[in-house]
Amino acid sequence: MTTTEISAVERDDAPATPDTVPVEIVSRWDAKRVLFRAEIDASIPMLGRIKAAVLLALKSGAYLGGACLRGADLRGADLRGADLRGADLGGADLRGADLRGADLRGAYLGGAYLRGAYLRGADLGGAYLGGAYLRGAYLGGADLGGAYLRGADLGGADLGGAYLGGAYLGGADLGGADLRGADLGGAYLRGAYLRGAKLLLSDDTEITLSDRGAMSIGPIGSEGGTLMIYRAEDGGLYAQRGCFGPASLDEFLLAVDETHGENAHGRAYRAAAEMARAWSEAQA
Repeated sequence: MTTTEISAVERDDAPATPDTVPVEIVSRWDAKRVLFRAEIDASIPMLGRIKAAVLLALKSGAYLGGACLRGADLRGADLRGADLRGADLGGADLRGADLRGADLRGAYLGGAYLRGAYLRGADLGGAYLGGAYLRGAYLGGADLGGAYLRGADLGGADLGGAYLGGAYLGGADLGGADLRGADLGGAYLRGAYLRGAKLLLSDDTEITLSDRGAMSIGPIGSEGGTLMIYRAEDGGLYAQRGCFGPASLDEFLLAVDETHGENAHGRAYRAAAEMARAWSEAQA
């Protein structure tokens, strides 16, 4: 077996009592490196044994960073605060799992099934979530900065207050997602589906986005940041840049006039606004 084919190993050559089976959790980088070993009740189905071993490991304080848990059945598991940095959870079943506050930085979750999982406050910075199924997941306040979410299904997910700066969301489905208070600065959204997603403006007004309801322009401005433009279902345009907004594009341009006047940055922002209007008209 290669490290990409195993998540936990049952050792047939290891001594065990008739009622237990030894289960090992190994490193994704080196299958010979055992991160945790436990005797698991033999009456538990094999996939359930892996879950039991993980829970025992976390309870004992074992470090599971870089663990190979590919394809593991962790449905409904209590993984709150777990340190799973760099772990391989590709294709794992995490439906309804509680991962609040978990550290998943740099973890591989490609194709993982996370429907309804609780990830509030979890750190997924730089994690690979390409093709992951996150429909209805709870990601409020989660850190997804720089995460790779190409083709991920985030339909109806709660991303309120989440940080998505620099995240790759090309082709992702965010239809009906809650994006109120989320930071999408610098996120790559080409081909992302946003119809029905909810966004909260700086004056606490809620808007509903159109299907291709967001674009990013940058680097721009004196700080070389990213200007986010949002398009509502009714065609209204809204801007967010740094601490400004989201607010109407007209309000943004007034702020630009006050701050930059006719300098180069002001001209760049006004040109960006014209491009945003043309982009919106092309969708009408």
